[in-house]
Amino acid sequence: MAVTSMELCLKQPSLSNMKQRILITILGLAFFFLLGNAKPISLYDADPNIIIIDKIEIEILGNSTVGKYNCVNPHSYRDTIYLNSTTKNSLKSEISMSNFECGNKIMNKDLKTTVKAVKFPKSTVTITNIKPFGTNFKCSLNFRITDKTLSYQNLVLKNTKENLEGTVAVKFSDIGLEPPTKMGGIIKVKNEFVIHFNLYKL
Repeated sequence: MAVTSMELCLKQPSLSNMKQRILITILGLAFFFLLGNAKPISLYDADPNIIIIDKIEIEILGNSTVGKYNCVNPHSYRDTIYLNSTTKNSLKSEISMSNFECGNKIMNKDLKTTVKAVKFPKSTVTITNIKPFGTNFKCSLNFRITDKTLSYQNLVLKNTKENLEGTVAVKFSDIGLEPPTKMGGIIKVKNEFVIHFNLYKL
């Protein structure tokens, strides 16, 4: 059966239709790759009154007659702070006193002995009443270590993109402890030290 030239023209797609199909295919691929590389948008990102904490890190910093020391205890922890809320505006976490890392085994052992980690294996950090303070925050802090509780009001938490951080000055004598000594008192740890709190954001 003979096919006329008009019938062939009807069966073959026009040049403009082919261009449209190619363009749609390219746009579809581009959209697919954009979606694949896109970062998911969290509802929390858009709400400045919500802060998600992903990790807590406690640092103990001090000095001795032979130099400085720095003991760090990172602690996996997930919680959400709701600013300007009466229902959930606090954080509370237990810290294992055996997990402090001071840089070497001797210092690790000395710290555990000093803070009586066998008798008091856990300390408790409680942060409440968190409020905006300029670009930073203020809070109330209770830190229970051994059988003593250190309380601080209006503690400033510095606010950065990665974390909230605060620092308090403490004395061993404040918590009923003796600063460690070595070699018959030749090496002495000073009574004063600093506790540095890092609350890492998700």
